[in-house]
Amino acid sequence: MSSDAPQGFEDRLRQRASAMNSNTLETIPVNHHPHENIPNTPLAASAISFLLGCIFSLGLMLFLMGGISERWWATYQLGFFLAAWSGFHWGEFAVTAGWNRSKCSVDSFLLDNGVMYHVAHGVALVEYLVTLYSKPSLKGYPYVSMIGLIMVVVGQILRSAAMIQASDNFSHIVAFRKLPSHQLVTRGVYSMSRHPSYAGFLYWALGTQLVLQNPVSSIAYVLVLWRFFSRRIKTEERALVQFFGQDYENYRQRVGTKIPFIP
Repeated sequence: MSSDAPQGFEDRLRQRASAMNSNTLETIPVNHHPHENIPNTPLAASAISFLLGCIFSLGLMLFLMGGISERWWATYQLGFFLAAWSGFHWGEFAVTAGWNRSKCSVDSFLLDNGVMYHVAHGVALVEYLVTLYSKPSLKGYPYVSMIGLIMVVVGQILRSAAMIQASDNFSHIVAFRKLPSHQLVTRGVYSMSRHPSYAGFLYWALGTQLVLQNPVSSIAYVLVLWRFFSRRIKTEERALVQFFGQDYENYRQRVGTKIPFIP
């Protein structure tokens, strides 16, 4: 056997880190393997960024114009939703690339986030367009959309700030193995919420549905996301207690999640 072959987990980490450092344009994460449903290449990353940027620009323009009166479906609400959706996914990759380079891959866009994730957004768009076409008066409550807009902006800021402050301690995948670089982050937004990235996403997602004034999707989003984060937080915190012991127990007693009914 060649002496250059990696002998264990730590050797593989060092080997991937060395490969990453040799070409800063590569999208090779150090501690996990990408799904590869989308090619994990700089070309794919640039193409996705371009497409998301196009969607964001068109959505923002439609929102700022207040919609197009000649097209029943081209509303400011739809424009904001498209801008928020594309901005979120681009932001996930951008923040990971800027502050968590060792975990950056094409998966960082979170576009390969499971079929049900895209089904949920598709159903929300169908609900909006069908209701808008059949009974447009049900979409005529601008204060509801304004509340949703504020929630989207606050949720996006909260999530991005959490990812930036946690830096390489943040991961889109729950970590069950403590690395030497892992630290317990309790400053900044983590002094207000133990899981600000989860809270931020919950508020962001609910906000998008309030902007669209989708009652069915709003309720469904809250129920599904609350159930998902409740289970994920329990699993993640068991690992965090193993990683940091009493320090995390004290932190958990001192700081809540800021997600309703999840202490």
